[in-house]
Parts: sequence; structure tokens; C-alpha cells
Amino acid sequence: MDQAKIGKFLAELRKEQEMTQEQLAEKLNVARRTVSRWETGNNMPDIDILIELSDLYAVDLREILTGERKSEQMNNETKETVLQAVDYANTESEKCNKRVRLCNMIGMGFMVIYMLFKDSEIYFQNKTAATLIDIASGIALGMLLTGLIFSSRYGARIRAFKQRVFKRARL
Repeated sequence: MDQAKIGKFLAELRKEQEMTQEQLAEKLNVARRTVSRWETGNNMPDIDILIELSDLYAVDLREILTGERKSEQMNNETKETVLQAVDYANTESEKCNKRVRLCNMIGMGFMVIYMLFKDSEIYFQNKTAATLIDIASGIALGMLLTGLIFSSRYGARIRAFKQRVFKRARL
């Protein structure tokens, strides 16, 4: 995939519609700088935005992905398949985001418990309470680190590895 070629094609399509980058950015709810990066070939739009661009410019999605016009039209079945794939990807992404938020909320909850009781009399007078408060700080740190890892680019790799392991275990 030639990003520079695609970027030039996107700029050409936008100019054919007599739109500025600012106007296009407003229609797609993105920054003008984002549109500029697409058109220079530095970045590519997400698949759902590519579909919106395809509709907006009345061109085939394959034309955008190749960076040149084709004579054939994309049939509705192909378009529907792509939309379903996008919906699936968005659903999976949202599931992951919910898990990350849950980890962060639990971590923050335990951090608050730790901060409230660390300097209290209970901590200094009761050895069991002190141990539980220290465990709360460990849980807080662990949950926050887990949330950080899963929200990073390594989170997808970890999930893919986990799925492979579970798949082998089922065989």
C-alpha cells in the first residue's frame, strides 16, 4: 500500500469537491492537521473514516486504497462485509477499554484506601491492619500497571498470545 499515492488521491478527491482541509475535517469530526497528515501520506485514516470518505467522494473504497480510480463499482455485499468487520473491531476494542477502565478504577480505589489509612493510628497500632493496608498498596500498583500495559500497544500482543494458549489447551 503506497501511503503517499493514497494521500495525493485523497487530496485530489477533496479538491474535486471544492472543499478545504478545514471543511473536510469538520465533516469528519477530526482535526485539520489529521487531514493534512492523510494527504501527505504520513498517516492513514481508520477504516470507518475510509468508508465515510468513500461515501462522501462517491468513489469505491478499493480506489482509495489503491490511490487511483477504477471503472468498477464496489458492490453492496463487499461494503456490508467491511462495515461488519469495522463493527466487530470496534466492539472488541470497547471490551478491552472496559477492562482497562475497570483495572484503573480498582487500582485507584485501593490507592485511596492506602492513602487514607497509611498514616492513621490503626496502621501503627495494629499489625494485621498495617499488613492489609500495605497489601492494598500492592494491589493498587498491580491494577494500575495492568491497566497501563493493556492500554499500550503490547496489550494486543498479550491478548493474542493468551488466545493462542487457550486455543492449544482446548485441543
